[in-house]
Amino acid sequence: MDATPQVLAVLDEILASAAPGERGALWHLAEQGRELDANFVRLPPGAGVGEHREDVLDVLLVVLAGGGTLRTGPGDTLELAPTTVTWLPRTSRRALDAGPEGLTYLTVHRRRPGLAVKPAVRAAVRGSADEGGEPPCLLDLVCPACGRVSADRAPSFCSACGEAFPEH
Repeated sequence: MDATPQVLAVLDEILASAAPGERGALWHLAEQGRELDANFVRLPPGAGVGEHREDVLDVLLVVLAGGGTLRTGPGDTLELAPTTVTWLPRTSRRALDAGPEGLTYLTVHRRRPGLAVKPAVRAAVRGSADEGGEPPCLLDLVCPACGRVSADRAPSFCSACGEAFPEH
């Protein structure tokens, strides 16, 4: 059976309905069976996404409104303006800084495989009671803004929406 194309969002409408100071992912692609992920992100004037590195995925960043800079290394920056399309290759370091009008952008990348938590395999000890226990908690890896689970074991910023993770 063929899949049917569909309109998923009208980004101008989403932006117009967002609270004036709202930041982070305003929308994300969530359809079942997709092979892509996409995030519509807004940073208010002067806000930023701290330096981070995406080790697994290339990301395409398309600026839709506002402007700012993309820091790619010590002293290296790229100017971002509406209609700028930027490729962020995997393993590249990057940080975003919104300009005086803020920065609104769309990111698109291959879908990250979901993390599967499997029960630990233990050898049975003859004559001992099964002590059970709880599986490891991944809560500290869940982005507080978009709910995505980070592949980084000590994330500072969400690679999907740019939101800062709480300090531990």
